[in-house]
Amino acid sequence: MKHLVILPLLISAIGTTTAAVALDKTQVSRQISQAPVQQSAVVNGADNFYKSDKVTMQKITFKNQYNMQVAGNLFIPKTLNPNAKNPAIIVGHPMGAVKEQSANLYAQKLADQGFVTLSLDLSFWGESEGQPRNVVSPDIYAEDFSAAVDFLGTQKIVDRNRIGILGICGSGSFAISAAKIDPRLKAIATVSMYDMGAANRNGLRRSTTLEQRKKAIAEAAEQRYVEFTGGETKYTSGTVHELNENSTAIEREFYDFYRTPRGEYTPQGSSPKQTTHPTLTSNIKFMNFYPFNDIETISPRPMLFITGDNAHSREFSEDAYKRAAEPKDLYIVPNAGHVDLYDRVNLIPWEKLTSFFNQHLTR
Repeated sequence: MKHLVILPLLISAIGTTTAAVALDKTQVSRQISQAPVQQSAVVNGADNFYKSDKVTMQKITFKNQYNMQVAGNLFIPKTLNPNAKNPAIIVGHPMGAVKEQSANLYAQKLADQGFVTLSLDLSFWGESEGQPRNVVSPDIYAEDFSAAVDFLGTQKIVDRNRIGILGICGSGSFAISAAKIDPRLKAIATVSMYDMGAANRNGLRRSTTLEQRKKAIAEAAEQRYVEFTGGETKYTSGTVHELNENSTAIEREFYDFYRTPRGEYTPQGSSPKQTTHPTLTSNIKFMNFYPFNDIETISPRPMLFITGDNAHSREFSEDAYKRAAEPKDLYIVPNAGHVDLYDRVNLIPWEKLTSFFNQHLTR
């Protein structure tokens, strides 16, 4: 079956990699030819595929409440006392990415500090179940995080009363959505967060008009007829597959991570043509996603929002911080952009993250 990708001309790739946030006035549907991965200039400190010699990694699976199998990597410090109950942290990948992109890096770095950590593929992505692939389902994404708590909380090496969560990019909003209804998540941190609902409804800095929003909704609705009757599946947004003189700064930022050896990763059974691209008919569900509504009800559990001072997504962390109740902290990383905090280990504030989880996941 053929698959079409719809790329907005003025794409604001999703905080995760990948989902687009600004829908422009004329969307263009075209087949994307597979281009060879191009190596960009070496990015100082970038180490997405970091491998720690201080931890052991176990591939694990567990079921969520939709009876879908979720895949993850469990990282255990080699110095861990197997007879003790230890704090644990769940790490979620950027929207449209997989656990091998950014999430594994954070999970290992935090495991280096003594935490049991779990990076997971959200349902419909990577090694987790879900058909069709690349589907957007915010409720199921939040459920995956709660299912990860189910898994960790039943492991003999984990203290179920000391489980935290870290969401990167789009997973920041999914982590907040999960935490609002799952008090077992005791400490919540986000990095380069995207509010996937606001991003799709309004675009960056509210650049999407109501007419553009209605056009996108209508197009997705009509596409349902096509796919219901056996037509081609269409994909939208995500990271562009080639750059030209008209490419935007945000397109270039995401391309440099997702389309070069710096962070390119194609899961088994997928295709480079489809990585980072959600399906058009499901992506529209983000229009009904309001993760920051009632965020204040998470209190008194602590929240930490980390963003770069140059990040195009900074507005979302600032909005969440403004709405959240105490205890809360907004940490702005100097000289850092959005994607910089995916993998640039020299910019990511490891000490801040470690102290946050040490403080709030203690007995």
